[in-house]
Formats: sequence, structure tokens, C-alpha cells
Amino acid sequence: MASAEALKPVLFFIHGGSFTQGTGADPMFDGGNMASRGDVVVVTINYRLSTIGFLALSDGTTNGNFGLADQVAALDWVQEHIVAFGGDPSRITISGQSAGAASVRALLGSPPAIGKFAGAVPQSNLAGADYATTYSLYYTIPEEVKLVVEPILNETGCQGANALECLRAYDAYALVNLTTVARFIVTDGTYVTSTELPLNGSGHVVRVHTMMGYMRDDGAAAIGYPTSGNLTAGLLEQELPIDVVNNTLFVPPTGENATLDVFNVTARVATDMEFRCLDQATAYSAVQHDLFESIWFYQFNRSYQDPAVDPNYPVCDAPVDATHPYGDPSRGYFKCHLGEMYYVFGTLPSTLPYRDSEDLPFTQLTVDAWSSFTRTYNPNPDPAFLLARGYNGTFAHVTHQEPWLPVTAETLRTTPLRTLQFDSFMGEFAEQEQCDFLGYPLDYFG
Repeated sequence: MASAEALKPVLFFIHGGSFTQGTGADPMFDGGNMASRGDVVVVTINYRLSTIGFLALSDGTTNGNFGLADQVAALDWVQEHIVAFGGDPSRITISGQSAGAASVRALLGSPPAIGKFAGAVPQSNLAGADYATTYSLYYTIPEEVKLVVEPILNETGCQGANALECLRAYDAYALVNLTTVARFIVTDGTYVTSTELPLNGSGHVVRVHTMMGYMRDDGAAAIGYPTSGNLTAGLLEQELPIDVVNNTLFVPPTGENATLDVFNVTARVATDMEFRCLDQATAYSAVQHDLFESIWFYQFNRSYQDPAVDPNYPVCDAPVDATHPYGDPSRGYFKCHLGEMYYVFGTLPSTLPYRDSEDLPFTQLTVDAWSSFTRTYNPNPDPAFLLARGYNGTFAHVTHQEPWLPVTAETLRTTPLRTLQFDSFMGEFAEQEQCDFLGYPLDYFG
């Protein structure tokens, strides 16, 4: 067992997958490279999913959020036992992507999670319109019962007073593959006590260090590809606001592929409405109300899409040409949902080929930033740490580019956003006028 002085900070990762699928054992999330390079302990967990993890009934006792309860139980286990693995229970950073980010967001306001982590990294949290709504704005139990539980009970034949016993006897694989499944965090009064994280200062938020952000084109993988080059039709197909048409804030490009031009607009609107606007508004209100110890905010502008999760192929992939048989990231393409995770965990070398000379150093930069935040709550790696470990590439890069600045009252209107690419830079929050038009301004949460 390590001495107290030698204990390492812990990254506790919660996988995504719409609360219906996914696993912490995914090779993409293998923590070996990050643990070795970043001098941290990495924990990836599993939790109950789908109807088994999120079913609530009207019986007053089956209140849902079992998947969330599993996450808290895993935190309890790590608190108690991580010392045996060389980890420091007082320096746990919880992290998650997509539904995992929604889990992190819920835990930031969850009474049973208080005191169990010191840092939080929600990546690509969904919030805002359409499919994204319920990841950050929670149903009440009666609302969930009406929306999904009644159809589940009807399909299983488990109506009546003994619904719970009937469901327990039902085949588990069949249960999670029904036409309707339960996948929503609900306000259960124990793990979740408000309909959303109270970012206006009106309720409890765990005061920790935070780093959060999104992919530049997160929404491009969340919508279908247009069936024509007509923008009105493309917006209607995806149930996006029709008043985007002829709006100077959303002028489509005029390329050779009219359908792709439409997709540029629909993907942009979906990204704004489901990720960008309210993720930025989260950071804005958190600073305005001094909710967190620190906030660092990013936009990923480089990606490597998982071939197994690549909707609308090939728009989320770097274009292939004669000199770049695996794709040229310097050319235009959509940086889509999940596209950062190979970089974050440093698992790209064991899974996919490097596309150019920057894939490896960008992977190293990203692992170094994430592990630096886990160690110090600052994503700017200490140059002395880099030199001591022989990370000369990252050292050379971080010492010549401008540092990543935290979001503070002073930077909120000028340089709150870190655009992450091989040469990263600071700037204003993105798409502010577009977010205002769509109804999701920076001060949305008050």
C-alpha cells in the first residue's frame, strides 16, 4: 500500500450511451495510457442501464435513478478502497461523456454525492431542445410513468398492484429491448432533488473544480442526413426551427453538394440547440453565481470518430486522398459526438492508424491536459512535470502557445473558450448571436 505522500489523484469515468447502452470496459476508455503517462489512477465503472437502471413506478418506493445510485455506490467503493490501488480518496475527479456527462451534472447537485469528489469533467453534456432536453431537465416520477412506464407495463402485461414483482420475473434481455424503455433521470427526492441543476444560486451545487465543453459539431451525429438540397425540407425533417430559413445568422455554404450545404446548417442548429448554447450558459451562470472552485471551458476542433459510432458516414471523418489514405484532418470535416475520446484516453495508437503527423502529438497534448486537471485542477501541464518525465513534445508545444485560461468574471466576455486543436487558442464563447436567436442565451439559467 502506498504512503499518503505517494497517493495519486483519481479519474473516475462514467461512460455514455443514452442511458441504454455502453460499458466502462470499452477499449476506447482503457485507462492504461492515461494512468502511465499522466501519473493518475483511472477508474471506469458500469452502472445499470435502460429500464433496469431507470424505471420508476407510482408505488412510492420504486423511485428510479438506480443507475445513478450505482454511480454513487461506485464512488463509495472508490472512497473506501482506492488507497489499495495507490489512489488518493480526497482527490477524485468524476468525468463522463454524453450520458456520462449528464450523470456528472446530476451528481453535482446530488446530496448523496456530497464530499465524494473534488473535480468534475462533463464532456458534451446534452441540454436544450428535442432529444437533449431530458439529460439536464428532469422528469418528475408521474411524468416518467405517463411517458414510458405505462407503455412498458402494457407491453409486458404487468399492470396492476404487483407490477414490480411481475417485472422482476420478466426476462431481463426482453425487458431492455421492448419498444419503449426507461432511460430518464427523475426527481426522486433522494439522488435528485430538483428538476435541474440550480445554476442561478437558488439551490445546492457541489462546490468543486470543473472542466467542461463540447465537440465543435456535436449535433452532427444526432440528426439524420438531409434527403434533398432544400433547406426548408431539411429543417422540417429534423424538426428544427423553420425560421432559420433566410436568417443571416445561419447562411448555408454554397458548395458543389447542395445536400451537404443543408446539412451544414441543420448540424449547426442541432449543435447549438442540444449542446453548445446551454453548455456555455452553464459555465456563464456558474461564474456569475460563484458556484464552483474553478471552471475551464473548451471546444474540441479535432476529432477521430469511432468507426462503430459513425452516423451520417463519412461527414464525421477526415477526407481521404492519395496522400492521406486514412484521412486528412487539415481539411474540412465535422467534429462529431464522441470524436474526442480516443485523444482523451490516449487509446488511438492501439485502435486506429495515425492519419497525419499531428494525431500522436495531439493525443499526448490531450492526455497531458486531462491528467493535469486531475492532478492539479488546472489543464495547463506543469512544464517541470513534463521535462522530468521526458515529454519534450508537449513541453515545446505548451510553452509556445498561449495558456488555457479559466472562465472568470474577468474572462467571461472576452476569452472563456479554449478551442482545442494542435495549436489551441482562447476566444469568446461561440455562436452567441445564434444562441440568442434560438432562445438559449448565455444568461438562460439566470
